Parts: sequence; C-alpha cells; structure tokens
Amino acid sequence: MPDVLDGAVVAGEDGLLRCPWVGAAPEYIAYHDDEWGKPVHDERGLYERMMLEAFQSGLSWITILRKREGIRDAFANFVPEDVAAFTDADVARLLLDARIIRNRQKINAAITNAKATIALRGQGGLDALIWSYAVTDSPAPESIHHVPGSTPESTALAKALKKAGFVFVGPTTAYAMMQAIGVVNDHLAHCHAR
Repeated sequence: MPDVLDGAVVAGEDGLLRCPWVGAAPEYIAYHDDEWGKPVHDERGLYERMMLEAFQSGLSWITILRKREGIRDAFANFVPEDVAAFTDADVARLLLDARIIRNRQKINAAITNAKATIALRGQGGLDALIWSYAVTDSPAPESIHHVPGSTPESTALAKALKKAGFVFVGPTTAYAMMQAIGVVNDHLAHCHAR
C-alpha cells in the first residue's frame, strides 16, 4: 500500500484510497467514485457539467452537489432548448429560488450557453469541441499538489468556447469541467477510481 502523505491519496472508512479532496462527506464520496472523471459525451450532460462548474465559481463544490437536484429542476434538467427559451420572467423567478445559486450573471450564462450549445450543432456539436482538447498522455499525479488549476489545453478550450458564444467559461472553469467529464484524468496515481 502506498504511503499516504500530504496531498496524496487518503483511505476512506471503507478502506478505499481516494483523492484527498473527497474527505468524508457522502456527497463527495459518491461524486468521486461514481461520476468525476468518467467520460461524458451527451450534449445535455456536457452542458450540465459546464454550467455546474460555472455555478460553482467562488463557492465550494459541496454546495453545488447539495443543490444539484434543485438546480436541475430549476433549469429544465439542462435540456438546452428549454433553457434557451427562458425569458426575463424566468430569470426573475430563478433569482427567488432558494434551491439554486441565485446569481444573475450565472443564471444569464446558463441561458446564453444553452443558445451557444444549440448553435454548435451545425459545427460538430459541444462534444466534438470539448473532446478535441482531450489529454490522453499525461502521467498520473502522485499528489494533489501536482494537479494544476488550468492548463494550456483548458486555456485554449475556454478561448474556443468564448469564440463560439459561451460565457462564464475561463481556463479554470474549463479545466474543472475537463476533469469532471473525463477529458483529463486527474485521479491521483493510487486512487481506486484511477
């Protein structure tokens, strides 16, 4: 068994080694083990992950995980056509919805990005754009300290998304999305999910 050092994998109560950001919260454990880093290719799933990362900006991820079902419900299960049709009245309604992150810029970004997602369909779609920045040859990080906050690929992806009309997707948000959907594999070297 590898040594568990500062920033390296940690053993959970179940004995499984996990990335250290997981901690003991059941929401984090389930997200890490069942979802984070697993490839996502469907448009709705990609749009949802992008928007969840945007909503997370400035907040802890546990907040997003705990509000996720409310966010999904409020944003029509992230069906791009439905969100793209949101009006000013919908924005006003969402600003009063305690189940979500009530930030006007982030709400407007969800609507703008739904429209951009639809517009990309004629150019190969969101899947083709995002996955064209896949990193397949990076070594497994030994420690959380070896995991960057952004990369040249996430910077390029953020630039391409902005060019395609997306907002609220800087290099750090783009990298977090890339990790979440498996475009990069940042599970640590000895993590059971790697």
